[in-house]
Amino acid sequence: MAVEKAEKKVSGLLEKVNSPADLKALDISELADYCAELREYIVECCAANPGHLSSSLGAVELAVAIHYVFDFPNDPIVWDVGHQAYAHKIITGRREAFSSQRTLGGLAGFPRMEEGDSFGAGHSSVSISAAYGMAEAAAIRGEKKSVIAVIGDGAMTGGLAFEGLNNAGASQADILVILNDNRQSIDTNVGALKKHLLRITSSRSYNAMKRKMWRGLHSSPRLRAILRHTTHSIKRYLLRQSNLFESMDFRYFGPTNGHDVVSLVRTLRSLKEIEGPKLLHAMTIKGKGYEPAEKGDPAVWHSPGKFDVATGQREPSGEGPAKYQYVFGRALLELAEQDERVVGVTPAMATGSSMNILQAAKPERVFDVGIAEGHAVTFSAGLAAGGMIPFCAIYSSFMQRAYDNVIHDVALQNLHTIFCLDRAGLVGEDGATHHGEFDIAYMRPIPNLKIASPRNEQELRDMMYTAYRGEGPFVIRYPRGRAAGVEQGPMKELPIGRAEVLTEGRDVALLTLGHTAKDGAVAVQRCAAEGISVCHIDLRWAKPLDEQMLDYVAQNFQRVVTVEDGVLNGGVGSAVTSWMMDHGYGPRIVRLGIDDKFVEHGTVAELKRICGYDAEGIAKAIKDMVK
Repeated sequence: MAVEKAEKKVSGLLEKVNSPADLKALDISELADYCAELREYIVECCAANPGHLSSSLGAVELAVAIHYVFDFPNDPIVWDVGHQAYAHKIITGRREAFSSQRTLGGLAGFPRMEEGDSFGAGHSSVSISAAYGMAEAAAIRGEKKSVIAVIGDGAMTGGLAFEGLNNAGASQADILVILNDNRQSIDTNVGALKKHLLRITSSRSYNAMKRKMWRGLHSSPRLRAILRHTTHSIKRYLLRQSNLFESMDFRYFGPTNGHDVVSLVRTLRSLKEIEGPKLLHAMTIKGKGYEPAEKGDPAVWHSPGKFDVATGQREPSGEGPAKYQYVFGRALLELAEQDERVVGVTPAMATGSSMNILQAAKPERVFDVGIAEGHAVTFSAGLAAGGMIPFCAIYSSFMQRAYDNVIHDVALQNLHTIFCLDRAGLVGEDGATHHGEFDIAYMRPIPNLKIASPRNEQELRDMMYTAYRGEGPFVIRYPRGRAAGVEQGPMKELPIGRAEVLTEGRDVALLTLGHTAKDGAVAVQRCAAEGISVCHIDLRWAKPLDEQMLDYVAQNFQRVVTVEDGVLNGGVGSAVTSWMMDHGYGPRIVRLGIDDKFVEHGTVAELKRICGYDAEGIAKAIKDMVK
């Protein structure tokens, strides 16, 4: 169905604004038209060059009002996660470059200090802590500035957000937290906080009276004390409960219409004059102004890929093998149907990880714990201690936030918990904050863990079954996107710590881990065409290593190449090298993977080529060794 478009006003305001100063030069009556043009520009750019669409559409008026009132960059603005920051990027001088966002060499899809943003943010719930730190730094330096944190209701479920609120509320820091409440995260928000926000939202009489009294009395310290006592009394009478944010000593204002830009400007001007920690509760609509995003599936329009602006029709992703995520979801359902002890746990990524497949069939067996990775891990440990077999699906880069929980709550107690690390390795356009490059290196030193990585979809099924049948904690890492396209059969148990020879050879031993076997196989064929015989071995397990296979390699090859989709420091190549040295072997070893640097954004193919472990890079390393 075609999108109904309102008659476009040709005002040319978008081109006039190349900085916050240009925005301030507009009359307040022009801001609504500017927001409409800004929103249309975001839609047009994201239709051609995919990005995080609906969250940024919902925050257009917030971004405009904040920049109209405050003095960026002197007044720092910290955007939580960054999905909602596209309007901010455009206002702050990046309009012409915005069409390049998330492409190799272009703008990042998230806030970056290198681009002039106050703080980088790719993972959720960081904004309040970071903003509080900036506010205290300004106070120590004797600088007068306001610090603004913009956080969504989904990100507010993260424990770090509450740690920041608790600490900042006990201070006198001049920090303004803007809660962008669209009641609609990527997956449905969970937990008591959602219900509490709705109860606060319903209390309009309390908020209207509080704002009126505050405007009239805030200039006198004595009257402020009276106001505080009075508003708490009114609050208790109207709500019959404590206001969540004011119980943490934040002055609460709201709820307010997050799409009324003129009202937002007036509200922010008033709040700018109030010292101390305060929170503005703004109600917004995700995807606002673009009907397909506003009324469609939030999980789809969070990052819809390419689409037709006029119709909202998304481009098909094309034919090909199933995605690893779908294979995981189907296998998990099969295991859950076989054994009632099998349960799924995810930190607000049910759709992205395909755990929604089990969720739809057996909702009582899936636990979406919100954006709380540490809690997801320890909760899984509790399930295991209670006799269940939890499959905890977490994106690799997000698992970094739960490292202590893995060590202390799972591994130390040797609990039968299976961590399925989705998006392991390079993930592409989301860039450095989302690449799952560190998991092998940070998981490998932990005792009791077994770490596997499948080269295709059948191996993922088999590894899940092996972990289900095994004892103690397992880690299974697999990449984002399509699998190898092999035929899937029944799940079978694999020997733990056993590698597999894929191709026999005599000149060089090529040891690949996980899906790097696909590029490795291409490299082997290219080398064979030039008379170089390569023995290709799929390690399968990063821990424990197949020592029998390594002994075979050491005794039969003087040239060894290892390949992994992760960092070289502490990775599986390092493990192989250490084993060789510890056992008195001395083959020449070349390790391919990610060097000691953060990898920027681009397509996965582009980034693998730059890092040197695509098929061409592997073949070159082999040829160079032989030469």
